[in-house]
Amino acid sequence: MLLSIVLALIVLGALLYYRVTLFAGSVLLLAALFVLTLFESAMWWLLLPAAAVAVVLNTESLRHSVLTRPVYRLLQQAMPPMSDTEREALEAGTTWWEKDLFSGRPDWDKFAAIRGPRLSEKEQAFLDNEVETLCDMLDEWQVYKDRDLGEATWDYLKKQGFFGLIIPEEYGGRNFSAYAQSRVMSKIASRSITAAVTAMVPNSLGPGELLMKYGTDAQKQRWLPGLARGEEIPCFGLTGPEAGSDAGAIPDIGIVCRGEYEGEEVLGLRLNFRKRWITLAPIATVVGLAFKLRDPDGLLGDPGKRDYGITCALLPADHPGVQIGTRHNPGTPFMNGPIIGRDVFIPIDWIIGGPEMAGKGWRMLIECLGVGRGISLPSLATASGEVNYLTVGAFSRIRRQFDIEVGKFEGVQEATADIAATAFTLEAMRELVTRSLEDGAPSVVTAMAKYHATEMMRRSVNHSMDVVSGRAIQLGPRNFLAFAYRGVPVAITVEGANILTRSLMIFGQGALRCHPYLFDEMQTLQQPEGASGLRAFDRLLLRHLGHLGSNLARLAAFSFTVSRFSPAPAGADAFSRRWYQHINHMSAALAVCADVALGVLGGDLKRRELLSARLGDVHSQLFIACSLLKFRDGQHPGRELDVHAEFALTQALYGAQSALLAFLENFPVRWLGALLRFVAFPYGRVHSAPSDEQVRALGDLIMEPNPVRQLLASRIYVPGDPEDAVGRVERTYQTLLQVDDGWQRFLHAWRKGEVGGDDLEAALADAVAREVISEEAAAGIRQYDALRFDCLLTDDFDKL
Repeated sequence: MLLSIVLALIVLGALLYYRVTLFAGSVLLLAALFVLTLFESAMWWLLLPAAAVAVVLNTESLRHSVLTRPVYRLLQQAMPPMSDTEREALEAGTTWWEKDLFSGRPDWDKFAAIRGPRLSEKEQAFLDNEVETLCDMLDEWQVYKDRDLGEATWDYLKKQGFFGLIIPEEYGGRNFSAYAQSRVMSKIASRSITAAVTAMVPNSLGPGELLMKYGTDAQKQRWLPGLARGEEIPCFGLTGPEAGSDAGAIPDIGIVCRGEYEGEEVLGLRLNFRKRWITLAPIATVVGLAFKLRDPDGLLGDPGKRDYGITCALLPADHPGVQIGTRHNPGTPFMNGPIIGRDVFIPIDWIIGGPEMAGKGWRMLIECLGVGRGISLPSLATASGEVNYLTVGAFSRIRRQFDIEVGKFEGVQEATADIAATAFTLEAMRELVTRSLEDGAPSVVTAMAKYHATEMMRRSVNHSMDVVSGRAIQLGPRNFLAFAYRGVPVAITVEGANILTRSLMIFGQGALRCHPYLFDEMQTLQQPEGASGLRAFDRLLLRHLGHLGSNLARLAAFSFTVSRFSPAPAGADAFSRRWYQHINHMSAALAVCADVALGVLGGDLKRRELLSARLGDVHSQLFIACSLLKFRDGQHPGRELDVHAEFALTQALYGAQSALLAFLENFPVRWLGALLRFVAFPYGRVHSAPSDEQVRALGDLIMEPNPVRQLLASRIYVPGDPEDAVGRVERTYQTLLQVDDGWQRFLHAWRKGEVGGDDLEAALADAVAREVISEEAAAGIRQYDALRFDCLLTDDFDKL
C-alpha cells in the first residue's frame, strides 16, 4: 500500500514537473492509479476521489461552480483596490532575467545567450582621455575646503559633454550606453564623489532623460542642445518636506487656468510648490518639476475630469515666482538645495510632452527613476568598493603590528575578505544590470541594484574604516576613506530610501511584474463579476494552479536530490554547473513560497513588510549569483578569479537561504511554514557562510598583485601623484612589492637576532655586513621604509 502511494505521488509529481495539460494529465494519472489497483485493491480509495476531482476540473460548468466562482469572490473581497498610481507604477518599466528567476524555471539557454556589455571605441576613448583628464584636475580635499568644484572643473565638465552623455548626437550629446555611463561615473567617483554626483544628475532623473522619452519635438529642440553643451544646468524637483520616498504624496499643486505670458493671454498652469534636497538646484538654469495637476473648470477639454494626477513640467530657473539658489549641506559638497514657487504661471505647453501628457508624470518618473537606480548610485558604490579593494588591501600589507602585516590576522581577514568579495560582486552586478538596460527599463532589477549596491558600499566602507582605523578617521588630504564614508548616507537615502526599496518595492513590484499570472488576475478581479470576467479568471486560475503545482514538484525533486540532476547552461564548466543547480533549487523555493504567501495572506502581504522583504532578498541574491557567474565566465580563467567568485557565490546563496528560512520561520500559519521548510530543506541547511579557509585565502589574495586586483584597478582612477591620498598608498605598495623578498629576509633575521642594531639603519648595516641582504636591497628597504612611515601618518593642522 505504501509503495503504491509513493508510486502514485511520483506519477503526479512527474506530470506536474513537466506541465502536462490538464486533460492529458488527468487521463494519465487515472490510468496509473487504475493499474495500481490491480496490485493493491485499497488504491480504489485514491482512484475514486481522484476521478471525481478530474471530472470537476475538466468540466467547465462544474469547475466554475465548485472552484472558480468561490475563489473569484473570495479574492475580490480579500484584495485591496488598486489605485491608478499603483497601476501605473506596476505597468511602468519592463522585466528581464529576474522574471525567469521568480518563475521557478530559469531558462539557462536564454541566460547563456546574454552577452556582457562592451564599450565602443568612442566610449573607451572618452574614458581614457576626457575622464582621465578630469580626474587629474580633481582634488577632493580642495573641493571640500572650497565647497565647490572650481571654475576650471565646471568649465571642463560642460565643454567636454559630461552633462550630455545620454543625449543623442543629433542634439550635440554623446549618446553613450548604460554601461559606458556607469563606467564613466565610477571612474569619476573613485576620484571625487562630489564631481560624480554633479555629473550623475543630468544623466539620470533629470529633464534630459524625460525630454528624450516624452518631450515634444519643440521641447527637444529648445532644451537638449543647451543641456548637451552644458549651457543649461538641470535639476529635477520631486521630493519635498512631506514627500520623500512616497513621491506620490507630493502636496505641490498646479491649477489649469488662463493667464498672461509674454503679453498674451494663454492657457496655462498656476503652480505653488516647495521642494527640498534637490541636487544641482543652487546653480540650475532649468527646473524639471513634478506636481499634482487639477483642472476645476475643465479647460483641458474633459469636463468630467478634475484631478489629473502627477504631471511633469519644465521651466527656466529664473522664471517669475521661482525662488532658487540657497544650499543644503549634505555632508559632501555637491550642490543641493531647495526650490520654492509661489503663484508661478507657466504656459500649458511647458508640460513635458505637451498637454497630452497631463497626468502621466507618475509613469514617466517611475521609468526614469528605475534607470537612474540601475546606473548612478550603483556606479558610485562600485567605485567605492574597488577603491577599498586597492587601498585597504595595500594598507593591510604595509601596516604591521606585533611584527606582522595586519592583513595576516584572521580577524582582519574576515573584514578584508568581505571587502574583496564585495568589490568583485559590485563589478559583476554592474555588468549584468547595465546589460539589462539595453533591452528596456526593468524596474525590479534596478531596484535590486540600487538597494544591494549601496548596502554593500556601506558594509565595505565600514570594514575599511575598521581595518585602517585611526588613519581613516582623521580628516585631511591624506585620508582615502573619509569622503566615501561621508557619502554613504547620501547613497542609502536618495532615489528611494533603502528601507522602502527593500521592504516594499523589490518584492512588491517583483511579485506582480515577474509572476506569469498574478498581475492579470488582479486586473480581472478589479472588474465587476460577469461571464467574460469569470471565464478570463478561470483560465488564469488553472494556469496559476498548474504553475504552483509544477514548481512544488520541481522543488521536491531538487530538494531530495540536492539539485544534482537539475539543468545548467550548455557548456557550463564544473565550477559553474553546481552553482547553477543550486540556483534552480532556490528559484523553485522562491516561486512556491511567493505563491503560498500570496494565496494565504492576500492583500495583507502588502503590510507584512518583514515577510515580503525576505522574499525580495531571496530574489535579489539569486540575481546577484547569476551576475557573478556571468561575470566569472566572461574573464580569463584562473585560481584567483575562482577564489573571489566562490566566496561571493557562497555569500549570495547563503544569504538567499537565510532569508527564505527566516520567512518560513515567521510565516503566520506555523504548520504551513514548517511543511514548506521540510519540502525545501529536508536534510537541513544546504548552504553555509564562507568557511575560515575561504576567508584566509581571500584575505591573503587582497594583499597580492593578483589578476582580479588588476582588473578592478582598470575600472577606476589610480593617481600617479605620490602626494595624493590614494597615490601615496599605491606607490608605497608597489615599492614594497619590489623589495619584499629582501625586506622579509631582513625582518626575519632581525627578529631572530641574527642581525643586530637598535634602529633600522644600524640593523640594515649589520645585515649587509653579514651578507643577509645585499647593499642594493638595503638601499631599496631604506627607500621603502621612508615611504612606509609617511604612508602611515595622518594630517595635522595649525588650527581648526
